[in-house]
Amino acid sequence: MKRLASLEQVTDFGDFTRGSDLTDFLKQSYINNCSKNVLHNVRVSPDGQHIHAILHKPNSVVLTFDKLQRTPLVPSHNKHIELNWTRTVPIVDLVYLESRQKEGGSVDLVLVLENGKVEFWKYWEGKGSWQLQVTSELCNSPRAKVVSVCTSSKCIIWCEERPPSESASVCTAARNTFRYCICTRSYELEERGVSLGGVKIILHNNPRYTVISSGGNVYLLPDKETQPASLSKFFLMCSPPTMDTITVCNACKGTFLKKESRQGKESDFKRLISDCIGVLSTSSPPEICSVFPTGCGGLLLLLSSGWISILGADGVLRQVYKLADNCLTDRSTHSSMQVYGELLAFAVERTLYLIDTRCGAELEKIPLNKEGLLFVNCRARHLPHMLTDAGIFVSRLRGLDRSPKPLCHTESIRPDSLLVEAVFEEACKYYQRRSLSSTQLTVEKLKSGGMFQAPIALSSILGGYLRGHKPTGDLVQGEDPISYAKLFTSLEPELKSLIALEEVKTAVVRASEKELSGYSEALVSEEVSRLLSTDLDRENLQYLNMVFNTFPLESWQALQAGLQLGPNGEGSLLAKTGTEVWKSILSPLPAAHPSLTNSQKGGTPANNNHSSSNGAVPVFELICRSLLTFQPQWLPRFVELAQQQQQQAGASSWSYGVKEGPESVPLYKRALSVLPERSESQDLEVELLLCSQRPNAVMQALRTLIEQRQWGRVTQVAESFCRQSPLLNKEIFTSLLCEVSQHRDLDPYLDLLWTLCPEDFTVTSILNIVLKNLPLSSPEPSPFQTEGSQLTIGTLKPLLSKVLQRETKPSQRYADILQSPFPPPTPPRQIKGLPSSVSEPAINQSKQRTPSPTKIPTTTNS
Repeated sequence: MKRLASLEQVTDFGDFTRGSDLTDFLKQSYINNCSKNVLHNVRVSPDGQHIHAILHKPNSVVLTFDKLQRTPLVPSHNKHIELNWTRTVPIVDLVYLESRQKEGGSVDLVLVLENGKVEFWKYWEGKGSWQLQVTSELCNSPRAKVVSVCTSSKCIIWCEERPPSESASVCTAARNTFRYCICTRSYELEERGVSLGGVKIILHNNPRYTVISSGGNVYLLPDKETQPASLSKFFLMCSPPTMDTITVCNACKGTFLKKESRQGKESDFKRLISDCIGVLSTSSPPEICSVFPTGCGGLLLLLSSGWISILGADGVLRQVYKLADNCLTDRSTHSSMQVYGELLAFAVERTLYLIDTRCGAELEKIPLNKEGLLFVNCRARHLPHMLTDAGIFVSRLRGLDRSPKPLCHTESIRPDSLLVEAVFEEACKYYQRRSLSSTQLTVEKLKSGGMFQAPIALSSILGGYLRGHKPTGDLVQGEDPISYAKLFTSLEPELKSLIALEEVKTAVVRASEKELSGYSEALVSEEVSRLLSTDLDRENLQYLNMVFNTFPLESWQALQAGLQLGPNGEGSLLAKTGTEVWKSILSPLPAAHPSLTNSQKGGTPANNNHSSSNGAVPVFELICRSLLTFQPQWLPRFVELAQQQQQQAGASSWSYGVKEGPESVPLYKRALSVLPERSESQDLEVELLLCSQRPNAVMQALRTLIEQRQWGRVTQVAESFCRQSPLLNKEIFTSLLCEVSQHRDLDPYLDLLWTLCPEDFTVTSILNIVLKNLPLSSPEPSPFQTEGSQLTIGTLKPLLSKVLQRETKPSQRYADILQSPFPPPTPPRQIKGLPSSVSEPAINQSKQRTPSPTKIPTTTNS
């Protein structure tokens, strides 16, 4: 359901001075610059009452348009009202200053020129005109060149280009790149003028930066056109007025270094970057396409990956919304973003997106006739305002009686409110799974009508506990105080764990790189141990997959610690863990929700042993992947250990895999599924096949070893597994005898092979196998040839002699029968159960008859 209305027009510039000229100017700009950002040089005052446009011509001009009819600054025959008539020096920027708070309706701005001159202007509400307050030099050096400027906390911050050193005869490219510096200068607005403080250099020997102010922070963004790619991986942040802390930020990690400088001392750019050069070299952040301030100390970033992210004033980078792939095909496409409380407005390609910053949900898309410029009106900060050539428009929120709170760092979000919302969202998913209705359950429906008292009681307890007191007084309507107290008592251990987790999260946000590594190991260890000790459903299994994929090393360390996994000194692995953990490890994917069954009918089964529709992998395969990455030699031993646990527990009590006919998928096949291409892991594949102890797998491993011509390993495997069963002994010996018939590579091992000959093999069966497998090197192949490497009768003589001796000797298998008398004596026959009334003649007569079922009559007393 859409919550936001379409754009409503506030003004068509008819109530602005020269409003028609402003409309013509914007329309003409669209025509002349249809492929560029035509609104890049348009500024709107914080109160929305003034609009300025900077024109870069041979003589730079600032056009100003003020709301309501005012006394013009220049004679009426001029088409536009200009702050100055002629400027031969290019204008860098026009910045609005903080209000004086003395004279109502006054607006102050500063106009900065490229040569370092600065002009302070003030708009008098009563007179309806702009007046120049003071003109001054901003830079210390007359040869300095200002490239970017902003204001924050009654300070002017700018980036200036210093002239090259006169002592240097040749100015290299490196010297040209790092000949900029960041400066600041305080100002104080007085009744009749402006008082400027001294110049303070914050950073020197740095590349060219664009300075952007957001709340109490100033960001230094790299200039993509002049800087190499290595310098575009990061940007800087500092906080006026002291500027004692410079923070290095990144588009994929947020903030990762804070450089504390001494009071009143300059910071050198090269020394600052040397502290984090290792982190910068390994990171590959996406390109920053557009940057907009949030007004609360943060920064909105539009990245080349399509993500819109918010960098908070606390240094946390949060992804909010992912654009469609075709939205950023042209980097010159105009885009504009602003945050209005908990609402993000984003305009790109004549479409206005309204997004909830809390969850990233797209609330509405509004088509636009032309590109627009989003701005924040201080008189209605929660409403999106947009400037276009047709006027100023506003989008009003429906269903909200009051404006939402701004998403500022100074007004921190209460954790109890967020966690209470999380309770209701989790309850929605739970009740939705149990519901037979197709109607989507929402949090609003869950809270309304007195429904579902359990999440309401839980959220009340959670909120009260996080506020620091027991919620004994805030009972849900109709709730029993005794049961409510019991519920709180049972939940108190979980609440303590929740508080501890929130404290860890806070510590992680503020931690350094070294501390962050330790926190990651501890958190991953706890999460892996917790998940393996519970019955994993699909959501928890997907979460475990995410943990393993995000923290592979930490997950492997957690497995070793949780399972106490390690070698026992005898070539095997040892794991000290309970039956429940092994049940989670050896179980396949959990069953899908019944609501998904219909979509899976006729297709792939819901229980896929290797992966699911959402990419989840069973725990056993996850562990095998970790072993393959960090300890590949342990993988076969782990499979053996798992098979032992499976045999001890009994296959009937656990479900290990997807049914393949009468039996489950064996563990060795599940382990084989995680191996890469066969050419890269043949040795490990052979070990897994052998550790399964299954005849088919052993023969497959033996054939692989034969293909690799590892004859020493072939004879070891044959000697080891021929003792397991006569059938396996026969298959192994037959395969090796075929190899002996074809080449002479096994000659050094013939004595061992002849000992493996099965007892039921005869000379005839051996010769038949040999004759069938002789190589076709002559028209009449014969085992008696002696040329080249052909098999000779001398090679087979020890085997044939052994078999002939065994055939001529009497078999000991039936020796006890041969030594007994033949025929054996007839055992005495005893007829039991015959009644005493049956006479002897009747018995003799029954012996002479043909044996047939006889019905014995029941005796009666005469």
